[in-house]
Amino acid sequence: MNKTKEILVTGFALFSLFFGAGNLLLPPLLGYNAGDDWFWVTIGFMITAVLIPILGILAHARLQGTMYDFAKKVSPVFSIVYCVIVYIISITLPSPRTASATHEIAIHPLFGSEPIVTSSIYFGLVLLFVLNRSRILNFIGKYLTPFIVLILFLVIGIGLFSSGIGMNPSSFETPIVSGILEGYQTFDAIGAVVVGGVVIISLQLKGVSSQTDKKELIRKAGLIAGIGLFIIYAGLIAVGAFYGSEIFVDGALDNDMQRANLLRGISLATLGTIGNTFLSVLISLACFTTAVGIVTGTADYFKGLFKESNTAYTITAIIGCLIGIGIGQLDFHSIVVIALPVLMFIYPITIVLILLNVLPEKYASKLVFRCVVLTTFIFSIPDFLKFVVKGESLEVVRNFIPLSQYSLGWVLPAIVVFVLVNGTKHSLTNRIHE
Repeated sequence: MNKTKEILVTGFALFSLFFGAGNLLLPPLLGYNAGDDWFWVTIGFMITAVLIPILGILAHARLQGTMYDFAKKVSPVFSIVYCVIVYIISITLPSPRTASATHEIAIHPLFGSEPIVTSSIYFGLVLLFVLNRSRILNFIGKYLTPFIVLILFLVIGIGLFSSGIGMNPSSFETPIVSGILEGYQTFDAIGAVVVGGVVIISLQLKGVSSQTDKKELIRKAGLIAGIGLFIIYAGLIAVGAFYGSEIFVDGALDNDMQRANLLRGISLATLGTIGNTFLSVLISLACFTTAVGIVTGTADYFKGLFKESNTAYTITAIIGCLIGIGIGQLDFHSIVVIALPVLMFIYPITIVLILLNVLPEKYASKLVFRCVVLTTFIFSIPDFLKFVVKGESLEVVRNFIPLSQYSLGWVLPAIVVFVLVNGTKHSLTNRIHE
């Protein structure tokens, strides 16, 4: 396979590994609720759902290792604990969520089957792909992704050109912040540190052994995936906003069936009666490729922990799929609700690790890693506790932290500590040289 074709196939595979249940269901409803503020919501959403994840892929290209390398500068013990937490979250939340979305939107409306049947068959197929992982990139990149992208472009293209553009007023007080926090729910930043390692190992299995070649290939493939995600997300948000006055969506603002009904209404309005069929296929493929990437990444990590044991890889894959079958029987909305406090805890740390790993070495020493990550952890605790504990004392604490009212209380402290530690370090270096 020539280099250009390899880059395209890997880029398409990366896009598909990112693009799962939340990526398809969240943007249209976000645009619908944003109405005439859809542009500002899009900007916020792109920060956490596109920019940070693609920086994560670039960090992988630079590190040429596993997720362990993302946090090892903090400490080896911290890195192991962080990796285990992320992989446990991945196989217990976003992976099962893909099965529940597939059941609710694609399978149950057509066949009326029970969730246990859907999740069992679904994760049986996921396991089959994971155990044949050397073919993952080629099959997903060559066949599944182009079909997914084609359907999405049809829905978005027809939707944008045929809509009467009658938008509802925005329901968000701070559209950019709402977009940023909704981007958390895509799990794309976590996905970046998980599937980036999958791509590196898959390339090695395909015979790409040169560090330079892998770095160039992953960087260019990441750019292709990022452009694809940007176009699709922006298009889905815009279509959701433009159809605001044409499609009535019943239910609460965060209800999963509202998300599904809106997407179904848009697909029917753009593609006609065949729209539901296309939507079912689209949901199934988009969710499936993401689940494959998550389970493969988790199995790869535990294989490495047990001295490259293929038995550990197989056992982890089986356990991951069994967990998917169990939790996948919950509805999409229940998994979103469970995920929110967890994301408020792990997402800030993941974002900071990604950003520090793409910075030049002189700005990201071990001391900087430790101080910034510790600060981020401490100041994200109130945002996490807000969803777990109710009380006036917690609100008093949060009122003293800038941006905490937007669940972003960790941002300014992390930036201040980063600047102070680097400034102090460079000042000491200059004094030594003098």
